[in-house]
Amino acid sequence: MKDVVVIGSGKIGSTIARLLADTGDYHVTVVDRSAQQLAEIESGPARSTAKLDVTDDAALAAQLSGKLAVLSAAPFQLTVAIATAAARAGIHYLDLTEDVESTRQVKRIAKAAKTAFIPQCGLAPGFISIVASDLSRKFDSLDSVRLRVGALPQFPSNALNYNLTWSTDGVINEYIQPCEAIVNGELVEVPALEEREEFSLDGVTYEAFNTSGGLGTFCETLKGEVNTLNYRTIRYPGHAAIMKALLHDLGLRHRRDVLKDILEHALPTTLQDVVIVFVTVSGRRGGRLVQETYAKKIYSAEVGGRITSAIQITTASSICAVLDLLVGDKISAQGFIRQEDIGLNAFLENRFGVCYRQGDAAKHHGAAVAA
Repeated sequence: MKDVVVIGSGKIGSTIARLLADTGDYHVTVVDRSAQQLAEIESGPARSTAKLDVTDDAALAAQLSGKLAVLSAAPFQLTVAIATAAARAGIHYLDLTEDVESTRQVKRIAKAAKTAFIPQCGLAPGFISIVASDLSRKFDSLDSVRLRVGALPQFPSNALNYNLTWSTDGVINEYIQPCEAIVNGELVEVPALEEREEFSLDGVTYEAFNTSGGLGTFCETLKGEVNTLNYRTIRYPGHAAIMKALLHDLGLRHRRDVLKDILEHALPTTLQDVVIVFVTVSGRRGGRLVQETYAKKIYSAEVGGRITSAIQITTASSICAVLDLLVGDKISAQGFIRQEDIGLNAFLENRFGVCYRQGDAAKHHGAAVAA
């Protein structure tokens, strides 16, 4: 067994631990400062827990010593501390952060590292860049690359048309921070919650608008090669207008703790969600202007005998697949690794990445874990 540490025992962290441990190939230690949350982690021969404050450098160093890798499912504010500890321990580092500045600091830490540092291994950033990069390679020259992702309730029943399926801190951060994009060939920053658009998929109308972090390092990768590159989050119509009123008109962008408290007490969580991945690339091929689109819906499903939300399945499976590819020498084991450096076929053929394939996600994913 390969020893790994998962930091964070919330919805995503616990799912990561369950998926890895159930393969029989990994022993997982789940680390969190909350004894209550750790108590909810399923026990087993391949799973253990450790109550630990990540800001305690000495305790974190002791926990990471001798491990193969650390996978961070912690809030983005802890990203740099965990990456720094991983570098000192000489182990591989993977995370799920969508925070742009944290990723820049991880990149700096990785320059002197002898192990792999792979941030943004989730859905968006993460899988979305793997898909977009694969589509982009099919063109002689690129015109536009448009990435759209949303994690939505299947049955919206409030004015926001939204349920909490992801980190509240992460959602607020995405709605506030400036968003990287390429406009008319120039790398720029555009405001969050703006440039709203509507589109239909399978007869359902959605809106999409700018949010921060979804592109990961993709802007830097495609700079000078594409005229238009942007990322927008998918929601049901009406969501953006209410969030703009809360954040801007009522000034809650400056009182994040208040907004977090309101959202977590007013919006219920749900396991009945759907993840939408929608990527459109246009460019020249053989002298003609051509467009290709990747569209995918993934629903909540039973995984390992437990109903698991679509955002848990897609996010946890993605970072698990990247770890598997790293262990299997399918990606570089040293330095800073971008998501767009990972091949789509290798990802989808992986026992965890299989959940993104066409067809019954629950059936495929369950079979993958059982294997």
